[in-house]
Amino acid sequence: MKRKKMTCEIARNICIVQALAKSGHFPKRESEKEAWFLSPFRSETQASFKVDKTLNRWYDHGMGIGGNIIDLVCQLYSCTVKEALEILNKKKLSFSFHQQPYLNKKKNLISIGEVKDISHPALIQYLQGRNIPLQIAQQYCKEAWYTLKGKTYFSIGLKNQSGGWELRNKYFKNSSSPKDISLIQNRDKLENKSNRLIITEGMFDLLSICTHDSKHRLENNTNILVLNSTAFIGKAIEIMKSYDHIELYLDHDDTGIRVSQQLLERSKNCTNKSYLYKNHKDINEWFMSKKQISI
Repeated sequence: MKRKKMTCEIARNICIVQALAKSGHFPKRESEKEAWFLSPFRSETQASFKVDKTLNRWYDHGMGIGGNIIDLVCQLYSCTVKEALEILNKKKLSFSFHQQPYLNKKKNLISIGEVKDISHPALIQYLQGRNIPLQIAQQYCKEAWYTLKGKTYFSIGLKNQSGGWELRNKYFKNSSSPKDISLIQNRDKLENKSNRLIITEGMFDLLSICTHDSKHRLENNTNILVLNSTAFIGKAIEIMKSYDHIELYLDHDDTGIRVSQQLLERSKNCTNKSYLYKNHKDINEWFMSKKQISI
């Protein structure tokens, strides 16, 4: 019998607690409404990973991130939503908590080597193909060389707040641990309010915005938050409290629309700018389709 195609709607209804149990992980404490686990993202002795049974949502209090089961799989496997759905569809769930051996995952760890200014012709050509000038990319990103499964690769790299890297080239989309947000800020301290915060999902959203609109440059008192994963919505909500004007440029998929709505509900200072590229997947795709655009 042909397996039914897994969709985001179907996946979100998968019980997180049951999925964890099938993988051999059980709560340290539990009530009718919630279950608490040891965090899958780091070593700890006190359970800080909560699953809300009513909402079927998880939240890691130690990292300030949370979401549905798709977000959890994306975070654990550093994969895309499409890849997460394939994992859930095939029931290849092996949630490897840090307190348990995870040798297979260690073999797949990315090790960052040399980091330098972007200069490789293939990367420059890749940027040109996405309508990003080299000088803009060099302002925010680096050329990062890394090893994976014994092989060496090079990519455009965007560093995150925890020292990990988002890695992009023509053939691969990857990231090194630890996964985290990237906050490009004009001021050293968030307590000193900046006038504007831009929130995007990925590296090329950031580069697209900075390419075509000088108003979004750091020297004009605009800070930019790149989520790198929508699982970091909790961190975004905390950071948003320090800004008077917030603009959202998230993807036009189910997850991006859902996260945008949650952020809009959390702050009256938010404006959803995704209507500008309503017929495109994200702002970079829209930007690539235009010759002269302005926001």
